[in-house]
Amino acid sequence: MRSRLITGLSTMLVAAATISGCGSGAGAGDAATTTPSASTSSSPPVGTPTSSTTTASITPTGTAPSASASTPAPATGSVSVTRTLAQGLNVPWGLARTSSGDLFVTSRDTGRITLINLSSGRSTAVGSVSQSVSNVDSGGEAGLLGIALSPRFDTDHQLFVYYSTASDNRIARFSYDPTAAAGHRLSGQKVILSGIPHAVHHNGGQLAFGPDGMLYASTGDASQSARAQDRSDLGGKILRMTADGKPASGNPFAGSVVWSYGHRNVQGLAWDSKGRMWASEFGDKAADELNLIVKGRNYGWPDEEGKGSGSGYTDPIAQWGTEEDSPSGIAIAGGSVWMAALKGQRLWRIPLEGDKLVAQPAAFLIEKYGRLRSVMALDDHTLLATTSNTDGRQTPGSGDDRILVLTVR
Repeated sequence: MRSRLITGLSTMLVAAATISGCGSGAGAGDAATTTPSASTSSSPPVGTPTSSTTTASITPTGTAPSASASTPAPATGSVSVTRTLAQGLNVPWGLARTSSGDLFVTSRDTGRITLINLSSGRSTAVGSVSQSVSNVDSGGEAGLLGIALSPRFDTDHQLFVYYSTASDNRIARFSYDPTAAAGHRLSGQKVILSGIPHAVHHNGGQLAFGPDGMLYASTGDASQSARAQDRSDLGGKILRMTADGKPASGNPFAGSVVWSYGHRNVQGLAWDSKGRMWASEFGDKAADELNLIVKGRNYGWPDEEGKGSGSGYTDPIAQWGTEEDSPSGIAIAGGSVWMAALKGQRLWRIPLEGDKLVAQPAAFLIEKYGRLRSVMALDDHTLLATTSNTDGRQTPGSGDDRILVLTVR
């Protein structure tokens, strides 16, 4: 096996910035500046304001904006939590938004789906996948994970979920009936893809329809790293398929749903305004990654982690130490990728111009709300973010888990 190569990870100096006007709760602003910050080694309890923001080590592609510097300057901006949309949730994982202003939310461990009105916060039980699937497995990182709505959801009422069984991970299609009784609105379950490797850890699980109308899914290596380089294996991949689970036209490998490979555990997918696909990826011991996903590319795992020197592998656009990140969901708003961090307990802003990094990523909400799982853009200045403090990796605080409404600048 090729040794893992991280360029400059042990020697790179990471710029930092302080937060001005910090506070906890609704309206708490988190602003990045270019003033060097004090050490952030201490970890206050969830809900305790911190006074620092950090920037990530990066692997820029192309020329840095300043010829006098090898890396871009730190990003600036602010993040304010304007309100709590929902609270008391059990491991919220996947999010999907309707055109009418409702939000579908999956619960990893209970297998339930809830509908939340984005204006009022009123919640309605949709149903449980377990009502149709008798063997949903919620051990470890498995369970009911991603959710995506058909591009024609307003008329066909079809939704798709990614869930775990004792033997594999699967993608299934359901019919949603908004007129049925609360808790009984799912029917007609049809598994469109099975045999995705399953384990206690590294199940991937993100689902999203791309701008091309195809269904994309992220899968993990199921703790067997060799799967990621085996194109005949569904583990450690990003998949692209039709709504029936068949290989989509234009896929890079004949007769295969594989779109890209060499991934360890992708949990975030998003597209920018030009249709470019971005993905967040859990690293092992060296680096977590933000990748620009290109058809047919090999992203290196397990031969490389982070930026490496091996030929035939695609390097990440940005990378972090694993203590700062453990990235999950991502969203794109206002020219930046916004990335939720689990272990890092923060929200990263990664400013882009096209496919180039134009400022060093900056972190916000550091250790204020605990682990952050999912993030969704409502517009260029408004995000939703879910906490994940009931997932067994964190002591839950009062109100956990919750969905936060953020204003970003």
